[in-house]
Amino acid sequence: MVDYGHPIWRPPSRLPIWLFPLPPPARSSADLPPPDLARERSKHVTAFYLQPAIDSAAERPLVRLTPTTMLYSGRSQDGSHIMQSARYLQQELPVRIAHRIRGFRSLPFIIGCNPTILHVHELYIRAFQMLSDFPPIQSPSDECRFCSLLRQLLEDHKDVVTLLAEGLRECRRHIQDEHLIRLFLDETLTSRLGMRMLAAHHLALHEDKPDFVGIICTRLSPKKLIEKWVDFARRLCEHRYGNAPRVRINGHVAARFPYIPLPLDYVLPELLKNAMRWRWG
Repeated sequence: MVDYGHPIWRPPSRLPIWLFPLPPPARSSADLPPPDLARERSKHVTAFYLQPAIDSAAERPLVRLTPTTMLYSGRSQDGSHIMQSARYLQQELPVRIAHRIRGFRSLPFIIGCNPTILHVHELYIRAFQMLSDFPPIQSPSDECRFCSLLRQLLEDHKDVVTLLAEGLRECRRHIQDEHLIRLFLDETLTSRLGMRMLAAHHLALHEDKPDFVGIICTRLSPKKLIEKWVDFARRLCEHRYGNAPRVRINGHVAARFPYIPLPLDYVLPELLKNAMRWRWG
């Protein structure tokens, strides 16, 4: 069992809750009609844009978990690992989100004012508020409600990569420092993947899936994973070009080891699609 070793972090200075009431937990921002969504976005941003809690959280260091820690702290006979995981996330996610909000604030003014970039910025501010306002997790029912919040945030942020690409494309002519934008994107996308993995891992701890502890596969077969995405990419290629190359897998094809398949599920299909597009496109 792992002791994460830190008390639950709470924002030191928050505005009164009546200034920014939360929407009902089951309702995603994507479900709101445009006028209501605009009002809600304006309300959350006005309340939190200059909020000292964000600045305070952004100064805190990240508490990183290694895959080994995630694996060996992901099981307990009494289920206490789930409560420890939830408390760690309640402490850690606001800090990571605050770091990203600081990244958005560091963008050149004309880029940060782009409506699409601003929308993503607002999503992060709203997520910070919702996590910060969640009460300390003391019971299984608290943890269950926290899981619902995680699912809602994962849903709300599912299109962040597409939105960032769209926003930067819209204001490309205003970009003078390519290095700054590249650094911002690298940090934002890396952080996003890390947060989604942590949230997905916690949710998966509730599942009793053979050969898995959370999102960690204890007997991952690289060959089977590659074959799955080869089949996916070949079907896309055949649909698009009427033909698809065959793929042969060589090497230690019988190897199995503990690994997190989620990042590979992002990378492999893109690599294979690009290779097949080059071959037939």
